[in-house]
Amino acid sequence: MHSDAGTSCPVLCTCHNQVVDCSSQRLFSVPPDLPMDTRNLSLAHNRISAVPPGYLTCYMELRVLDLRNNSLMELPPGLFLHAKRLAHLDLSYNNLSHVPADMFREAHGLVHIDLSHNPWLRRVHPQAFQGLVQLRDLDLSYGGLAFLSLEALEGLPGLVTLQIGGNPWVCGCTMEPLLKWLRNRIQRCTADSQLAECRGPPEVEGAPLFSLTEESFKACHLTLTLDDYLFIAFVGFVVSIASVVTNFLLGITANCCHRWSKASEEEEI
Repeated sequence: MHSDAGTSCPVLCTCHNQVVDCSSQRLFSVPPDLPMDTRNLSLAHNRISAVPPGYLTCYMELRVLDLRNNSLMELPPGLFLHAKRLAHLDLSYNNLSHVPADMFREAHGLVHIDLSHNPWLRRVHPQAFQGLVQLRDLDLSYGGLAFLSLEALEGLPGLVTLQIGGNPWVCGCTMEPLLKWLRNRIQRCTADSQLAECRGPPEVEGAPLFSLTEESFKACHLTLTLDDYLFIAFVGFVVSIASVVTNFLLGITANCCHRWSKASEEEEI
């Protein structure tokens, strides 16, 4: 089949009006030699486990890339180096385990990124989304995230919608900066506040993430007063004295026992 631009269309794909649809074809690898003017590429609902390095180099017009529902565990470094016009990227329903630093480097035109439903996604590097100043929608829901660095998000001035529900969040002291930023930056109506719950620690298990307040993290900011330090010093001094006295008494007792044992042996002789 041929595309409208006159270049060949990959086998099992359809090409029309700069849209290349290779979805639901049970593909194990990405199709080679796409039409050069491709704007919308769908590889969704296949069995693709890897994308070769440099795969997108020649497709300067690419705006939409749909890779959802495949078997991707990672993407090659620099995949988006030449995808400067890419605006929509869907990587949902894959097996990604982490989002490395500069994964989307040079793809400054990205507006929407969907990383949802990657159950093995455990880590997002603090610089994973660096430079994506136009990003408006970010979906990190239904993964395996227990923690997310504030640094990963605070460099996204255009972010409007953030989905983080369905993750096993550990709402300890390290989560406070992120939650504080979310309360001030993201409106409740544009975040899945009802789906985002704490998995731990036990005292907040099941609590909605956005229900936690500064009071919830009060224990993280406990500071000792001068009286507290004096009391600790006094207790330490008392414990030290008690230890010395105890050792002294044990020494005397041992010495007495030794003498008594020696006297008993002499009497028997």
